[in-house]
Amino acid sequence: MLMVAATIIMVAPVLSGVASADGRSYGPDLSKYQGAYTNKPYARDQFAISQVGGYANGYFYDQWTYPTQISSGIANGLRMHTYIWYQVGGNAQLGKQVVDHFLPKIQAPKGSIIALDYEDGASWDKNANTEAILAGMREIKAAGYVPMYYSYKPYTLAHVDYNRIIAEFPNSGWIAAYPDYNVRTEPYWGVFPSLPGISIYQFTSTYRAGGLDGNISLAPNGHDITMSGYVNGNSQKPKTETPATEQGKQIHKDTHNYTVRSGDSWWAIANRYGMEMNALAQLNGKTINDVIHPGQVIRVADKGDGQSVSSKVNTTPAQPKPAQPANNTQYYTVRYGDSFWSIANKYGVNMYTLAANNGLSINSIIHPGQRLKVSGNAQAIQKVHYVRWGETLSGIAAQMNTSVSHLQAVNGIKNANYIWVGQRIAA
Repeated sequence: MLMVAATIIMVAPVLSGVASADGRSYGPDLSKYQGAYTNKPYARDQFAISQVGGYANGYFYDQWTYPTQISSGIANGLRMHTYIWYQVGGNAQLGKQVVDHFLPKIQAPKGSIIALDYEDGASWDKNANTEAILAGMREIKAAGYVPMYYSYKPYTLAHVDYNRIIAEFPNSGWIAAYPDYNVRTEPYWGVFPSLPGISIYQFTSTYRAGGLDGNISLAPNGHDITMSGYVNGNSQKPKTETPATEQGKQIHKDTHNYTVRSGDSWWAIANRYGMEMNALAQLNGKTINDVIHPGQVIRVADKGDGQSVSSKVNTTPAQPKPAQPANNTQYYTVRYGDSFWSIANKYGVNMYTLAANNGLSINSIIHPGQRLKVSGNAQAIQKVHYVRWGETLSGIAAQMNTSVSHLQAVNGIKNANYIWVGQRIAA
């Protein structure tokens, strides 16, 4: 994640494939640049952290690779976690909105890590930046996940009151520092970013040749934070199920390790186990153009399960089902001095959702005596439209029987004149 220009020197690592003697966990973090499928860079690796999407330059974006990275990571025996690119500056309300946008999309189990990647877009106000980070972390905790803060030390010291974060969320630091851009499979502790409360140290951006972030869980007080969300740290025992974790567990159940032999090829192995060749490569986070070599360990389908495994590997997991709303409906009568923000904060809901559930936008005026629905069966997003060539936001608003300001509020659109083909617009 840490973006620093440098010359990358490729050195082939030698690694035994066993976990470290002190029991610390290793693993990569991933975004779309690592492709749609996750594998273990090294046999010892136990976890990975995948980007679900983020907010930058005024817009939300989703990582299309996230669901398949979660499922294939679990299929390969990795504890999968999540991070969000969090370029919200010092805007705490925006921070809550960003987290609320992505919480329904999380495919890692409840209780797992959701980290906020804060390394760009900070405001000049350190206190405001800190409050924006804390607002997002509080939202994550309230939803039943483990919040973490990701950045690198110089940026953190310049823009954030890190001690406030650690005081409220002990051991929630995930901090990066690299000695160089050589391939490294072990941390060089001489450049460790000495800060309190670090649970994960990102020690390289070249964990393997070609570039990959490598991390080690430091397990302060004997607690490995990457075990969060999994029973006894077992990747096959997530504490909750999502379509991606279910798919990953089933693939893992129907596959086993195979050690590549001399003369093997993707085609020969796939044919032997009744798999489709591309699916076999994808299951192992590879393509059929990647070279395999004797002694390499890969996952292959169990006897008779080749076709089923291939089909699952080639299927993108569905989105998690939305939580069922409560059957009872609560109402609130607006009082003098109230705002969408103050009412939403009182009831623990997102202010954009509160407004949308009442057929309004946050730019709508509310007045004393007005009755607002604050819980119940109404859903914030009722219709979805994908922008086609030549369409405008005002035209889409007319089609969806709503206002331009409402669509801007629900979708985080700052400039009503700037939408693009394929953009998802919710009403």
